[in-house]
Amino acid sequence: MIGQKCPIDRRGVLRGAVRVGGSAALAAWLPAWAQPSSSGLVRTLPAISGDDIHLRIAHQTMTISGRQSHAIGINGTVPGPLIRLREGQTVRLHVENALDEDSSIHWHGLILPFHMDGVPGVSFPGIKPRSTFVYEFPIGQYGTYWYHSHSGLQEQLGLYGPIVIDPKGEDPIRSDREHVIVLSDHSQAHPHTLFKKLKQQGGYFNYQKQTLAGLLAGRDQTERDRLAWAKMRMEPTDISDVTGVAYTYLVNGHGPEDNWTALFRPGERVRLRIINASAMTTFNFRIPGLTLTVVQADGLAVRPVSVDELQIAVAETYDLVVEPTEGTAYTIIGETVDRSGLARATLAPRAGMIAPVPPLRARPLADMKDMGIGSMEPTAKAPASSCSPEHAAMGHCAPAREGAAHDHGSGKMAHAMRDMRVAPEVKDTPTVQTISPMPVDRTGEPGQGLENVGHRVLVYQDLIAVERNPDLRAPGRSLRIHLTGNMERYMWAFDGVKLNEVTAPIAFRKNERVRVTLVNDTMMGHPIHLHGHFFELVAGHGEFAARKHTVQVQPGGTVTFDLTADAVGDWAFHCHLLYHMHAGMMQIVTVRPDEGEPA
Repeated sequence: MIGQKCPIDRRGVLRGAVRVGGSAALAAWLPAWAQPSSSGLVRTLPAISGDDIHLRIAHQTMTISGRQSHAIGINGTVPGPLIRLREGQTVRLHVENALDEDSSIHWHGLILPFHMDGVPGVSFPGIKPRSTFVYEFPIGQYGTYWYHSHSGLQEQLGLYGPIVIDPKGEDPIRSDREHVIVLSDHSQAHPHTLFKKLKQQGGYFNYQKQTLAGLLAGRDQTERDRLAWAKMRMEPTDISDVTGVAYTYLVNGHGPEDNWTALFRPGERVRLRIINASAMTTFNFRIPGLTLTVVQADGLAVRPVSVDELQIAVAETYDLVVEPTEGTAYTIIGETVDRSGLARATLAPRAGMIAPVPPLRARPLADMKDMGIGSMEPTAKAPASSCSPEHAAMGHCAPAREGAAHDHGSGKMAHAMRDMRVAPEVKDTPTVQTISPMPVDRTGEPGQGLENVGHRVLVYQDLIAVERNPDLRAPGRSLRIHLTGNMERYMWAFDGVKLNEVTAPIAFRKNERVRVTLVNDTMMGHPIHLHGHFFELVAGHGEFAARKHTVQVQPGGTVTFDLTADAVGDWAFHCHLLYHMHAGMMQIVTVRPDEGEPA
């Protein structure tokens, strides 16, 4: 039942009152592979490797904080087993579907032939019930990736797992040990129930709305601002669609009370492979007391950059190196972007140790910049936050008109936000609730709610590739795509057109070089993923631009990337928030071969 309280006081953990029970009692809650050792609570993901790998998709139960839930797992576990591969090998993955419905596995971030990509209706027909499909493809890359179902809402039920690909030579990233950390969200309610609630009321799970008591106490917005936002039927606390009211947040399949533990020896360089495999949750990741050195993003090496926190969007992966020198425990925190809950684990020199869990921070409020009406002028805290050098050179950074941030309650501004002439690419459909009049490049900003945390937070403009980009040609054309939505009716789309309304795919010619700008016309961040390709972020680093396969577009913001369409075939292109994709925010990208070349 949604909102039902756990037998264990979860708030006690989240607020810092951590209690760890005996290992014998805890063992009864865990699947066989996750049983604690006799010395404590150390658990590792099961791992499989080789050229022939067998995976079985089936129903199962999983136990989180003492409560059993229905799940769909792989080889009896949630997450599925760690698949460990090596660059240069050819792998055959035999996937058995033991369900009574179609299923699939998509290999997220892997470069492979399109018919092995695993998206039903796009690249293959899916895996029928009680049948086996064999994926076979060469491994031409290395790094941290993951896999998940692309059928219905199975991913929310647990059908996901990590992939680590080792380089064929020596790993350029030096570490003494490593841990894979899979962040995810889990609900006792069925995913179709969650989706139905969202269709009935877009803010159904938002229990952090502003109150009259807060207004009288002078908290949050002023009365004038609240009235203005109410006229536009918008709620500034609507940061996440599904919140801690319905979700428990997991580390490697374990809830905050379970205290999943990773070991280290003082003085070691510890590599953490972080994967956000959640359905709907953006995590703010930190380990109080330790500096996080980012060394890979989406599986590709970046020049090391040291931060205290980073926002990890759904489907992104980051490799971090930490160097704990003291023989003490550290808390691993994945706090949700809306501050309604957190995933928690421990990094410690011995099993059974714990560290304080800091309280949840104050929830963020969306502001005028999140509505695409923010000032373009840089701030002292983040001078490059509003405009990258490339955008400045292209004349994209004209100042916002004076007073724009102060007349948001007027009918004139409300009309401007709905004026399709501002964005001629967007269809005038019910899926378009607003258009951002003045969207800005936000790749120099730390992410919603992290602007004033008092320590260094990773921004996209910090990411610089270690190796020069493989294609240094200038783009031959530009493409502008709007991310649109209607929260009241819970409809999501690209350019106002849902997947079931699309009449033609987004077409590219093989090896065409295209500059793509994503414009977020909504007040929610969207992690946009393009299958089968990496693209270069236009963020001021030229031929060493960071290459990614998934990028978070902040509310009211833009992200620009350069794409070489080098993979012939049909590819999914979608928001990786599962219910947004399910509601229509997905299209097909077709890369056509050159004339006279076989498809």
